[in-house]
Amino acid sequence: MKINMKEVDGKVVVTLDGEMDTTAAVEVEKVLSPLYSEQEKDIILDCAKLEYIASSGLRILLSILKGAKASGRSVVMRHVNEDIKDVFKLTGFINIFTFE
Repeated sequence: MKINMKEVDGKVVVTLDGEMDTTAAVEVEKVLSPLYSEQEKDIILDCAKLEYIASSGLRILLSILKGAKASGRSVVMRHVNEDIKDVFKLTGFINIFTFE
């Protein structure tokens, strides 16, 4: 799993590339943990290259969303493929995340 974070137009853009399975989730959480408490910037999660997400990956994304909402920020899921979107639908997460 590859993760790239950069600031674009005052927002944090996170590119997720590969499979966010249970094994990768530990490293993903370490890399993304600053987003749990980032106080000023909205977050864009670019999932164009995300091939798979396990429940542990969903938990990480939910933690990011909760932290962002608590400080008045937004999280947008961008370029989510249909397979990943199906996982969000099955878990009910489709109703709590914003998709572009």
